[in-house]
Amino acid sequence: MARYVDGYLLPVPRKKLGAYRRMAGLAGRVWRDCGALEYFECVGDDLAVKMGPGFPKTIKLKRGETAIFSWIQFKSRKHRDRVNARVMKDPRLQKMMQMDSKDMPFDCKRMAFGGFKVLVEA
Repeated sequence: MARYVDGYLLPVPRKKLGAYRRMAGLAGRVWRDCGALEYFECVGDDLAVKMGPGFPKTIKLKRGETAIFSWIQFKSRKHRDRVNARVMKDPRLQKMMQMDSKDMPFDCKRMAFGGFKVLVEA
């Protein structure tokens, strides 16, 4: 069965990484409890690549920010849709989803995301 992945790339101020980690930890527990197969949140480490525009340019990183690359794995797109519907109703995330954008530990307007069919799984 071909798996499905939701992927995210977003800028986070380094001084807010702790707050982001707490938020992501809660989100990860909720997604897994609702049926996601895997949940990963990764912080930029080696972003000064010589080939292509790279993540910093893609999300317009500013001084003092780093990139977060994350993905959630599902059995299929249909499974993703069912899991995400459960996630959106989960009371543990309600406070986070109603948070004012100025209180978020990242800039939502510069976040890139999308759903992907797995092409190669090795």
